[in-house]
Amino acid sequence: MVGSIEAMDRNLYSNGSVHNFNALEEKLDELRSRLGKANGDPLRIVGVGAGAWGSVFAAVLQDSYGQFRDKVQIRIWRRPGRAVDRATAEHIFEVINSREDVLRRLIRRCAYLKYVEARLGDRTLYADEILKDGFCLNMVETPLCPLKVVTSLQEAVWDADIVVNGLPSTETKDVFEEISNYWNERITDPIIISLAKGIEAALEPLPHIITPTQMIHQATGVPIENILYLGGPNIASEIYNKEYANARICGAEKWRKPLAKFLRQPHFIVWDNSDLVTHEVMGGLKNVYAIGAGMVAALTKESATSKSVYFAHCTSEMIFITHLLTEEPEKLAGPLLADTYVTLLKGRNAWYGQMLAKGELNRDMGENISGKGMIQGVSAVKAFYELLSQSSLNVLHPEENKPVAPVELCPILKTLYKILITRKQSSQAILQALRDENLNDPRERIEIAQSHVFYRPSLLGQPLTSFRLQDKVVI
Repeated sequence: MVGSIEAMDRNLYSNGSVHNFNALEEKLDELRSRLGKANGDPLRIVGVGAGAWGSVFAAVLQDSYGQFRDKVQIRIWRRPGRAVDRATAEHIFEVINSREDVLRRLIRRCAYLKYVEARLGDRTLYADEILKDGFCLNMVETPLCPLKVVTSLQEAVWDADIVVNGLPSTETKDVFEEISNYWNERITDPIIISLAKGIEAALEPLPHIITPTQMIHQATGVPIENILYLGGPNIASEIYNKEYANARICGAEKWRKPLAKFLRQPHFIVWDNSDLVTHEVMGGLKNVYAIGAGMVAALTKESATSKSVYFAHCTSEMIFITHLLTEEPEKLAGPLLADTYVTLLKGRNAWYGQMLAKGELNRDMGENISGKGMIQGVSAVKAFYELLSQSSLNVLHPEENKPVAPVELCPILKTLYKILITRKQSSQAILQALRDENLNDPRERIEIAQSHVFYRPSLLGQPLTSFRLQDKVVI
């Protein structure tokens, strides 16, 4: 049970002040009241998926609210059977012995010996097993608090009040379709907070995108007002180490405001926003362009000038794409810009781009990388390219004065597709794209986007409306 974590362990992760204790309990009581929870009936929060961000999210909640064992139950689901290779077991052992607090905790829980045996090759550890001790397989250098881990999806979610989607977008649909089978007899709908960053493209009956929140809604029938997206400028390990961070929870006002208050921590400030579309699409786009940013950084030996040129062009493409999808998207500024910046700077997708450019990884190794998890940007490149290359979405090219697919106005996206998906070009092509003397000023692409000339409501599965191509616009 969640309540079995020792009081001594809790003190390692909280400041222990009476004021902090009371404030946390008040926030918990307020959310419980909104959900109609009776005394003796704990608020059940379940994380689905145990990647780095999903695990940290559950651990942050556990550190804050796990002490109120009669009022809240926090669990995390991950698939069973994933073995930990010996090299990773040796690494975990080194981390344990470098952290006195973790070493003492494992000894106290009689769990230390199994890590000794795993280091020697006398025992096989499993990902769900080490997660119970606070080790996420994709982030072993950042020990978390002990977590209540459930390997049965049905057991994890059937009575959950709040479900946190920590799955990659590529797995969200299938898992939530299975979850829907366990909710057939539910009287009330759960709240779902999606952390997933990525999209899928559907080409029939009209080309449109499917975001993770839409996948969840379609799979489960849970009302869209109960499904929210949380994202922000953050790196999971740094958040758990209490480096100051911001995030936004986006969706219907009914739940986003109380959830923002509940999730807010002194070091993790959560704001709320109604623009679910822009934030969720940007969550996928930033992973796309982060791969290119990593390539540019590696190929130019971290040239600040080259990286800034890339930043200008990729952000202009991101602005252009979001204006195709929503008539009044939130501007790429403040937290949205910061989220893009940190992902290009230090996300796993940027790391992946660097490793490809350096030749330390290759595309045949797939997108699920040991120690990092799923590289979401690759599937997002494919989805955005396929979507924006459809002739039914043609726009008038301002210079050539002829209809072209929207992707023709996104040269960085086109180049990433040729590098990552068709593999017709090497990573060097990203520099060739940046150095093309015919590449237009990114400001002009932004001006086009903000003129609303190219807005396509059909891209979100909305009814077609009439629109006019204006030949006066220049790119």
